[in-house]
Amino acid sequence: MNKIINIVHKSAVLRKIALFFLRLFRSNNKFPGSSVYWEIRYQKGKSSGAGSYNRLAIFKAEVINSYIKEKQINTVIELGCGDGHQIELCNYPSYYGLDISSTAISLCQLKFKDDSTKSFYVYDANRNLSTLKSELSLSLDVLYHLIEETVFEKYMYDLFNLASRYVIIYSSNYDTPQFYHEKDRNFTNWIETNINGWKLGNVIKNKYPYDVKDPDNTSKADFFLYEKIIN
Repeated sequence: MNKIINIVHKSAVLRKIALFFLRLFRSNNKFPGSSVYWEIRYQKGKSSGAGSYNRLAIFKAEVINSYIKEKQINTVIELGCGDGHQIELCNYPSYYGLDISSTAISLCQLKFKDDSTKSFYVYDANRNLSTLKSELSLSLDVLYHLIEETVFEKYMYDLFNLASRYVIIYSSNYDTPQFYHEKDRNFTNWIETNINGWKLGNVIKNKYPYDVKDPDNTSKADFFLYEKIIN
């Protein structure tokens, strides 16, 4: 054991790795919960994350704008609108943005105060969401941030219940253990088991698949396009 400790102390690389796992262990024990985490993050002036900026944001907007045009969609609701930067790149005829962070909602309301086509609301249990039902429901870079099972399940039911025709999910789709504020899920299997009346129409792979050497400009998420089954 002493030899191992000495090797770690002498190697800068191994020391960084050891510190990384030590911080990870401490962080996992202190995770405050999904809702609290994001509210604190936005209060500190941090953004929605790298996925909502630069070339990843442009790629997402290209896919969404093309889909809206192809399907002639007029109303859109997004569960997890974040700081609003991604919204600026998308052509939404009529848009509702929801987020669990009241700070994020305030940021969006200020950013789009002169845009009458957009409205923003805090996503909480006390709000009657049925009045916000739209043709398309969006979930972009959200699912792997829903740590708690009850939070994830409510979100998924809301996502599909609020859509009359289409659902777009942009996320990873495999299971991993919790990594502080992230927990990847095989959500397509969950949908097959728990959501009736919908079919997966298409999967669009990420233009910039995840590269550990360039995490801010690549992503583990792909697009999953669902359509309501019409009898």
